Order: sequence, then structure tokens, then C-alpha cells
Amino acid sequence: MAITKSAKKALRQSQRRKSKNLVYKNKIKTLLKKTRTLILAKKTDEAKKLLPELYKILDKAAKVGVIKKNTASRKKSRLAKSLK
Repeated sequence: MAITKSAKKALRQSQRRKSKNLVYKNKIKTLLKKTRTLILAKKTDEAKKLLPELYKILDKAAKVGVIKKNTASRKKSRLAKSLK
């Protein structure tokens, strides 16, 4: 347990950041899963409709610092490649 005032504040900050980061990670995970299942089911039209939304979330997560920039671009390129 945190004892000093600054340690208590750091704990609060880390908990707040963790909850915000989890929102992004969960959105990314669910959208990736949806698009991959659509691609495997040969429903490319529906997958292409989800792609801009997924790109937006990946870019935003990279901008905020939840994931790295190259990770976001790698995920985007691999999805686009699998759609073709």
C-alpha cells in the first residue's frame, strides 16, 4: 500500500490510465476479431465496411500511446493484405 502522498497520487494516476488504455485495447481486440471472422467467412464487403472504423481506432490508440505507431501500421497492413 502506498504511504506517501505522492505515491498515493501515482497509484490513482496509474489506475486511471489503465482503465483508459483498456478501453482502447478492448475496442481494437473486438474489431480485429470481427473483421477476421468476416474475412474467414468470405464476407469481404462487410469486412471492408468495418475497416475504416478499425483504422480510426488503431490510429487513435497509437496517437495516445496505448500501442506503438509501427504496431498500428503493421496491423492495418496485414488486414488490408488479407482482404485482397
